[in-house]
Amino acid sequence: MLEVRKARVDDIPDIYDLLRALAKKGLLLPRSFANLYEMVQTLYVARDPANPKVLAGTASLQVAWEDLAEVRSLAVIEEFRGTGLGRALTQALEADARALRIKRMFVLTYVPVFFEKLGYTQVSLEELPQKIWSVCFNCVHYPNCQEIALVKDFPVE
Repeated sequence: MLEVRKARVDDIPDIYDLLRALAKKGLLLPRSFANLYEMVQTLYVARDPANPKVLAGTASLQVAWEDLAEVRSLAVIEEFRGTGLGRALTQALEADARALRIKRMFVLTYVPVFFEKLGYTQVSLEELPQKIWSVCFNCVHYPNCQEIALVKDFPVE
């Protein structure tokens, strides 16, 4: 299994390239360099140990409200899909969310089956707070969003 670690600023160009390539295929939304640098503290990465220059995957945790966080920009290159890397990245985000005392995580995705296998449940986008819609209003697909909303609740400790 690849090592998942917190991203550093020198990872940003590779993260940008990965997200841009998948955005061109319509698999996720693109992020600007400025946005990625702003969110570097929330990003995780995994690199290929056989070739550390290859970014195998990335993901980000975005806190939306006092009890709600979002899985953002989860991306795994084709060579590493099906290896458990997406699961490992998501679990790293979930661990951060729990440490922050977040009670619910959500994701907007074109691939709901992946998240359902991790315990996420489909919900109507309207069930999520309007605060998350600020990103939606600026999206090129708004108001014809094709993403599926899913949530996962964490037990209160």
